[in-house]
Amino acid sequence: MTRAEGGPLAGEAINLGLAGRVVLVTGGVRGVGAGISAVFAEQGATVITCARRVVEGLPYEFHACDIRDEDSVGRMMGAIAERHGRLDVLVNNAGGSPYALAAEATHNFHRKIFELNVLAPLLVSQLANALMQKQERGGAIVNVCSVSGRRPTPGTGAYGAAKAGLENLTATLAVEWAPQVRVNAVVVGMVETEQSELFYGDAESVARVAATVPLGRLAKPTDVGWATAFLTSDVASYISGATLEVHGGGEPPPYLAASSANK
Repeated sequence: MTRAEGGPLAGEAINLGLAGRVVLVTGGVRGVGAGISAVFAEQGATVITCARRVVEGLPYEFHACDIRDEDSVGRMMGAIAERHGRLDVLVNNAGGSPYALAAEATHNFHRKIFELNVLAPLLVSQLANALMQKQERGGAIVNVCSVSGRRPTPGTGAYGAAKAGLENLTATLAVEWAPQVRVNAVVVGMVETEQSELFYGDAESVARVAATVPLGRLAKPTDVGWATAFLTSDVASYISGATLEVHGGGEPPPYLAASSANK
């Protein structure tokens, strides 16, 4: 494994001091969420995850929870508090959107996208904050945002707007809930997951897309996991209200490809 492939090199031991922490990762069963869960578990944390439908065979504590529903989230948080007595870390990872052009999508569709990507993370954060404020060590929250919230996102306009809102919300909550609770965000670029070909086309197309990234590859889910784990660790104890960009250098401006100076 080379450094360019992501994550620690073989034989490297990275200890962020997260052993024994109680960590809730929403939507932590596949894709980016699975990578986040895996990194926290590797660091010795007690990982809890949730999804709307029951998932069998996970190595983590699982709760069936609709994070858009106040009663459902309340039951999950109550169960976590009863079983563990605390919650140290919340990662608001669950979210997403199917492709739909803004002119063709219904108002109800747009409402649901905002509900899932902004209102749901706010709801889970509110209940997590209520637990964390009572704890001697407080707690840390990370919101998983997207480069879609920082550039045009044809076909996922509501999603991009929602992620921009979540990034702004991060900064506000960091002010309101300090000093006991730190709130940060990771702004994620293109990630290689089990569903990559649904977004970018066949394997050849995925490779071409990856070649446009300055670091020469799509992110691995664990790349996002390591960034998230860092932000919740004591190493980052003075970081709050910040956004950490996990996008491999971003997207070079199109004029570079068109300019004769770059031929």
